[in-house]
Amino acid sequence: MFTGIIKAKGTVSSIEDRGGDQRLTIESIDIPWREFDIGESISINGVCLTAILLRDNGFVADVSVETLNITALANIAVGDPINIEPSLSLGERLGGHLVSGHVDCVGMVEALDGDARSIRLRIAIPDAYQRFVASKGSICVDGVSLTVNTVKDGSFEVNIIPHTADVTIICSYKKGTRVNIEVDLVARYLERLIRKDNSGITKDFLKAHGYA
Repeated sequence: MFTGIIKAKGTVSSIEDRGGDQRLTIESIDIPWREFDIGESISINGVCLTAILLRDNGFVADVSVETLNITALANIAVGDPINIEPSLSLGERLGGHLVSGHVDCVGMVEALDGDARSIRLRIAIPDAYQRFVASKGSICVDGVSLTVNTVKDGSFEVNIIPHTADVTIICSYKKGTRVNIEVDLVARYLERLIRKDNSGITKDFLKAHGYA
């Protein structure tokens, strides 16, 4: 599990094609890699990857065909900046929201506008995932825990404060940038309950009890 609070930025130093999938080498001088072990889960732009090799300045991970098919990692190139968050340890502060590192869909940046000292970011997402996004709810964009400002047809808006822009790759976004989206875990499971559960849990029931 992760929190959506980025611990460091890094760089993709190499991409190797391996029998249809890929092997990535990630570098960052801002993470104490000697404290990690092989097999660690590490989030890269919101995608949970497993460290198969550790180096003094980074780690190596394999990226499966499935991950390449459903995330924006398929579009990264050598030299690209990335967001890094190691997995959550018990007892750590949960500053963002619970994030699994399992990307639901790829969104696209539609607009970036100044909003006082912040950046108002509008991101388009596929129709099938719009029902999971709620105003003032949580959403994860490239591994960053954010609060949804507004939801519009086919898109949502978030505000990026100066600190978040400085410590994440969001400062490099431009119109058309593809981003990894993970919806809130609670929304994901509630939707499944509504569709599959026959015990009386309905949209009206959830609304009456403050869940919708």
